[in-house]
Amino acid sequence: MSVLNLKNKDESWDFREADTKEYTHCFHTYPAMMIPQIARKLLKAYGIQGGWLLDPYCGTGTSLVEASLFGMHSVGCDINPLVRLIATAKSKPVCLSALDGTLSELNEYLFTIEFREDNIPDAPIPNIPNLTYWFSEEVIRTLAYLRDRIGHIKDKALQNFILVAFSETVREVSYTRNGEFKLYRMPEKKLKDFKPDVFGIFTKKLRRNRQGLACYLEKRKNVKASVSTANTVEGELPQPRPPDGYDIVITSPPYGDSQTTVAYGQFSRLAAEWIGLPNARKVDKIAMGGIRSKETLRGSPVLSAVEKIRLIDEKRAKEVSAFYIDLERSIRSIAQACSPHTTICYVVGNRRVKGVVLPTDEFVVDAFRQHGFVHKTTIVRNIPNKRMPKKNSPSNIAGETSTTMHEENIVVCQRISTSTTHGDS
Repeated sequence: MSVLNLKNKDESWDFREADTKEYTHCFHTYPAMMIPQIARKLLKAYGIQGGWLLDPYCGTGTSLVEASLFGMHSVGCDINPLVRLIATAKSKPVCLSALDGTLSELNEYLFTIEFREDNIPDAPIPNIPNLTYWFSEEVIRTLAYLRDRIGHIKDKALQNFILVAFSETVREVSYTRNGEFKLYRMPEKKLKDFKPDVFGIFTKKLRRNRQGLACYLEKRKNVKASVSTANTVEGELPQPRPPDGYDIVITSPPYGDSQTTVAYGQFSRLAAEWIGLPNARKVDKIAMGGIRSKETLRGSPVLSAVEKIRLIDEKRAKEVSAFYIDLERSIRSIAQACSPHTTICYVVGNRRVKGVVLPTDEFVVDAFRQHGFVHKTTIVRNIPNKRMPKKNSPSNIAGETSTTMHEENIVVCQRISTSTTHGDS
């Protein structure tokens, strides 16, 4: 049966009125986040209590959090070090009493500093290129002091929790334009009146996140959650890996290469540099489609669309091809880590390039079919509340969606051959 015959529009997956910031999902904004209700509903339909979930492009950990609430062990991967930090903080348990003690001590420091007549105490300022282009001198001193204080926290889990609030604060107190994913500086006329309350913003985020964490810990099951540095495009398999393979994969891969869709690396760069995370400026380059491949697409459902783009713009066609070649390589790795009965759930968007629609949902079905999976269904949902960039242009204005990206597809495939081993490719 064709992909189109198994494709159905279902408005019950729109979740128009849903609270997408429950539990630790409130922790940190990030572009094009999968809303938790999708992962929750997929787990209810296909999850296995006590089993293992994999999210190979986990972002800030939506599916990991939902797996922990459902009662599945989970492993997430991402090439972006900042979102690995956020996903870890969102999904792993933290001792609330220890956290409260640390927050109380930190608040005392901040209260003392805030009412000092002299300047913020000196603290090491990170060596970040063009730092004064993105932050005022006062904000730089304040962030440096905050980062230094956080560095004194010895418990890694507590430090991670506080760094997540610090990360979001960095972006909000910078000169970057609100509501955009790429790094654009606000207009000069706005700079002189931009005097953010760094301590106030930071402490407000800590309070919000602490409340979300308490709700999460109350409902979280006694399961494991891990975040891996594995890059499945490069054939790296995530760890820990269950002996029989993962039972379910719930994920939302990028819509395309970061240069022309969602600039994840640019969005997270300033915060990652302030925290001191590695490769902060390389995320978009090493992302899927970031580097041209010598391979070529053959017999793929997107091939005819790519050829149409090639007739209009050779360069864009090569960029699009590079993305799908990397996506196929990633799927090849993921299939090796799956169990003989794994359910695959990919939330994808069929983007438009040069007026040509790219059937990414069909590509995913075809790629997994080559590894012993059968297509069960594709659910088409509206995108009423997902932070998306404008079309597929470099502007990346948050909250704006074009007529080509007002829907996304939830592709469900299952491996049915018991003879298929998780080492088979």
